[in-house]
Amino acid sequence: MKSGMRVTRRGFLKSALGAGAGLALARSPQRAAAQAPASQAERNKAVVLRYKKAQGTPDNAAVAKESIAPGFKRTRAGIQHLANNARDQGFPSPGPNLRAAIPDRTDIIEDVIADGDQVGLLFRITGTHLGNLYGIPPTGKKIDIHEAAVFRLADGKITEAWFMADEAGLLKQLGTKLPLRKDGRLIVPVPINAGEDGDTLLARLAARPPASLEERNKIIVARSKASNPPKGNRAPDYKQRRQGFQHLRELGIATGTARETPTRAFPDRHDAVDDLLAEGDKVWMRFRLRGTQTEKLYGLPPTGNRVDVAEIGIMHFADGMWKEGWYFGDELGMLLQLGAPDLLAG
Repeated sequence: MKSGMRVTRRGFLKSALGAGAGLALARSPQRAAAQAPASQAERNKAVVLRYKKAQGTPDNAAVAKESIAPGFKRTRAGIQHLANNARDQGFPSPGPNLRAAIPDRTDIIEDVIADGDQVGLLFRITGTHLGNLYGIPPTGKKIDIHEAAVFRLADGKITEAWFMADEAGLLKQLGTKLPLRKDGRLIVPVPINAGEDGDTLLARLAARPPASLEERNKIIVARSKASNPPKGNRAPDYKQRRQGFQHLRELGIATGTARETPTRAFPDRHDAVDDLLAEGDKVWMRFRLRGTQTEKLYGLPPTGNRVDVAEIGIMHFADGMWKEGWYFGDELGMLLQLGAPDLLAG
């Protein structure tokens, strides 16, 4: 970030409070209206957390009835690829929320964010694999994988939800490969061509001066998806807490191919952004990695295949600087599109 754009949190708040002091003292209707979205965001959080925490309890059905709107749409399942490849194969059902396959399932909530009518939730699925899981016989092994979700609400009810679990990590922890179908096919995720071009997003967000820290932080994050992201977009002591394709990255380190990253493997890579959520010093970005594999990817020879896979980024700011990033991508989806679903198998 250029020095002229370095704005501290204290300095930003001081100038904002000074400019709006008259309105604050008068307790005007405008001020009350400005406070309403934050209150609504907290109510939306409460709805989503209550819904999530009720799963697997005797209150599940009643809470779901109160929380879910008529016409609710689940736009993506968490364990999407295993479920799609198991369809019509006669495997036993894993049960509601996978609890026939993982009867002691316990979800640990790690992060929650609310912005407008959306709520983002990051949690870990933990438990013991004791039942058939989309064609994977019981292994008795413990699992601990991440899942991310983005909910949309209206009038206090959930109208839409999107989920993505670490299916590649799940297969690694169970020590197995994607179960084979009887017809020998692979059910490959179809590119959906959704999302907003990075340059278009940045131009839209930067069309007016940011009115809050959240808007300013969104602009900084949006720059990372523009065609020419600035080199100083992150703080000098920036830390990457997790790679988007962490398991592939670990494979690269183990095999001496760590330099064969997705950015190198897909030279025409051009990501599209689905959502930007900001609250306080935190920004969530849901986006899609798109590109054609014309170079090696952690040892996988070029396939010429095009990928379009989801990824989540969780960014933290401090003193006006982008300090941390944590990313989580759909690794199994990418490998399916490349025709190599077992690349991570031991």
